[in-house]
Amino acid sequence: MLLAIDTATRMAGLALYDEKRSRILGEEAWHSVNNHTVELTPRLVRLLEQQDVQPTQLTGIAVSQGPGSFTGLRIGLSVAKGLALAGALPLVGIPTLDVVAEPHQAQSLPICALIRAGRGRFAVGHYSRQRGRWGRRGAFRIATLPSLCEEVAEPTLFCGELEAKDAEQIWQHLGLEAVVASPAASLRRAAYLAELGWARLSRGSFDDPAQLAPIYLHHPQIDG
Repeated sequence: MLLAIDTATRMAGLALYDEKRSRILGEEAWHSVNNHTVELTPRLVRLLEQQDVQPTQLTGIAVSQGPGSFTGLRIGLSVAKGLALAGALPLVGIPTLDVVAEPHQAQSLPICALIRAGRGRFAVGHYSRQRGRWGRRGAFRIATLPSLCEEVAEPTLFCGELEAKDAEQIWQHLGLEAVVASPAASLRRAAYLAELGWARLSRGSFDDPAQLAPIYLHHPQIDG
């Protein structure tokens, strides 16, 4: 039974994945106004109780590793590491933008996954399928929407933490070159984090809790 924890941004989530039956037992997503410390543990306990799962039944922990807010990442990683160490459980860190892009991998279009980074900027990850293999192309980085749009030379799907005004800005720059995922399709779901985490664990790959560090692309901002 794998537990997935995502508090990388104000959009937070939890999921419980039964790897033996390959199904999500429970999932929750919520918008937190910088209140992860108070909200995470009660929601985690409730998820386990709803599914009648004891902490001793957990077989692994997956945690969203960033990029994201300093406070959110610190809280999620702290709880994930604590559970892993207390239960001697394997722990895997998954880049947050990988989780954003994962539900769109069947798309033929290249994917631009976005997370808000404050002051009108976004953390950006590019993904595409090349020679039949899906994956991230290049490093994560920080960019504004106008600078990002200037680089787009082909039809592209944009997904992630985008508001209506952001979508309008993308369309103004790119017109028919841009496809913007709907809010529901852009929701960062902990269920995908769980699947990505289990995929790593099933390959025998996991992280050292003492060494696993958040991915930051800019200086920490306490207000996320």
